[in-house]
Amino acid sequence: MLSGIAWDHINVFPTYENYVEQFSIFVDSIVNGGSINYNEEDPEVKRVVEASNNTIRKIAYQTPEYTVENGETFLETPEGPLPIEVFGKHNLNNLSGAKWICQHMGIDEDDFYEAIATFKGASKRLEKIAESKNSVAFKDFAHSPSKVEATTNAVKEQYANRTVVACLELHTYSSLNAEFLKEYKGALDAADVAVVFYSPHAVEIKKLAAVTHEQIATAFERDDLIIYTNPDDFKNFLFKQSLENKALLLMSSGNYGA
Repeated sequence: MLSGIAWDHINVFPTYENYVEQFSIFVDSIVNGGSINYNEEDPEVKRVVEASNNTIRKIAYQTPEYTVENGETFLETPEGPLPIEVFGKHNLNNLSGAKWICQHMGIDEDDFYEAIATFKGASKRLEKIAESKNSVAFKDFAHSPSKVEATTNAVKEQYANRTVVACLELHTYSSLNAEFLKEYKGALDAADVAVVFYSPHAVEIKKLAAVTHEQIATAFERDDLIIYTNPDDFKNFLFKQSLENKALLLMSSGNYGA
């Protein structure tokens, strides 16, 4: 199953072309008579799979129909709308691909729907860590630009009537690279309040060129972007927040300098 292609890990794959090439190698390496399910809504995925001359079955999938009502997602099924725990277009798209894989393995469609209704998702992937009547908080491993954008969009879609406070730690080799930062353009646009934390010490450890506040603000293209480099300052910001009618999203592959 191939769900998406978005450049990352530039310390291993220094160019976008080199990164995409790995997926072509993967598709071409599938054994004769094998199959691949692929997300046809991703132009690069579609191009890579359909360009392969490998004699395999190529089965496209797309995001299923769904609705969001009062902070709950309903998946459209042959039996009608099904309330599910996971949410966000990217998760529903993955769900569609997983359904195909399960059916290839002989799992009945009805059994799939019964199981998916209570599936809460993977750890640290839109993992709910707190909730009250009018506030909710999630943590997520998202750190690459495409994942940050998809996760932020998902929370805003699910909680359209709440203020979404999205906090992102730039922690990886790629995200702290001054040249790669431009890939984050628009990634936090769906957030009502957008916060970025990064540790200058982490930049030093990775032996990267120093990253400035101005570079980050320019990359995200948000004049109201809040930027922290001190863990205590970031902690104080969070603890002073009133979470009344808010959705808090903490995105990091690190620990915010703690």
